[in-house]
Amino acid sequence: MMIVRGFVGIMVGAALLVGCGGSGESTEGGSELSGTIRIDGSSTVYPITEAVAEEFGKTQPRIRVTVARSGTGGGFKKFDTGETDMNNASRPITPAEAATARSNGIDFIELPIAYDGLSILVNPKNDFVAHMTVEELRKTWEPNSTVKKWSDIRAGWPDREVKLYGPGPDSGTFDYFTEAIVGKARSCRADYTASEDDNTLVMGIAGDINALGFFGFAYYEANIDKLKLVPVDGGKGPVLPSPATIMDGTYSPLSRPVFIYLTRASADRPEVRAFVEFYMNNAGELSREVGYIALPEKGYELAKARFAANRTGSVFEGKEHTVGITIEELLAAEN
Repeated sequence: MMIVRGFVGIMVGAALLVGCGGSGESTEGGSELSGTIRIDGSSTVYPITEAVAEEFGKTQPRIRVTVARSGTGGGFKKFDTGETDMNNASRPITPAEAATARSNGIDFIELPIAYDGLSILVNPKNDFVAHMTVEELRKTWEPNSTVKKWSDIRAGWPDREVKLYGPGPDSGTFDYFTEAIVGKARSCRADYTASEDDNTLVMGIAGDINALGFFGFAYYEANIDKLKLVPVDGGKGPVLPSPATIMDGTYSPLSRPVFIYLTRASADRPEVRAFVEFYMNNAGELSREVGYIALPEKGYELAKARFAANRTGSVFEGKEHTVGITIEELLAAEN
């Protein structure tokens, strides 16, 4: 069972441990509050948080929510030093990032908000790529790759230069892709067009007939007329990412949960608490509206319990890898 399916299960253990010990009093929909909430991080998660912030503003117009997108890693650099209240993340926080936060006196709360399927894209005029295997993707993206032309990836493909596009090294999508495909996070060839802005990657692939790239499923859904989605064969035949295949983990190994992180200190501020409660109450619907896959309702219930109890830390701490972990391993890690 992939991690995308296991996270909801581990939240059961978290909920059992936290019980009802936290401050569960809701501020959402109460008296009008004021203040500023600073959010940065993943460009993948950005559309969800932006949608939540827009809807929240209709109920609490005196609370200013700023949402930037410097990438998951870039966002954690600010979050870990207290520059921001929240960080959008398309992967779990790393042990090094968690250690940096704590060394700066910052405890954090980790909340899953949706599922995403990291997608492989080519130009719509590409008429020869019907699917790709994980091994072909690895051969293309690994460090010191000798792949220069399409024919280097698969015999019979054109003898034309392949142009690669992908997120930059501050992106959680970059981290997840390299771990899932290459086998080691951040292990990747350097000679590709990189950007922390997924819209830049969309434009690059849409304008280059020899393009091959990757980014989150929602950005494909928002630009379906400009891109061609490539099925991925993880060993059981080619599978396209879709709400169903991402949710059930059959789109393997590129299905993943995405998160928000908030500092424990920020969680004590009424305006932040109101925003996060609103976020968790509306994440399912708004995630679907912007092209992501909602968690099962039980998943949101357990995440809300985790937030109400102010349970800090990450359920992934102590795990070197976050791809392919079984639910049993995750439950053991939490307990």
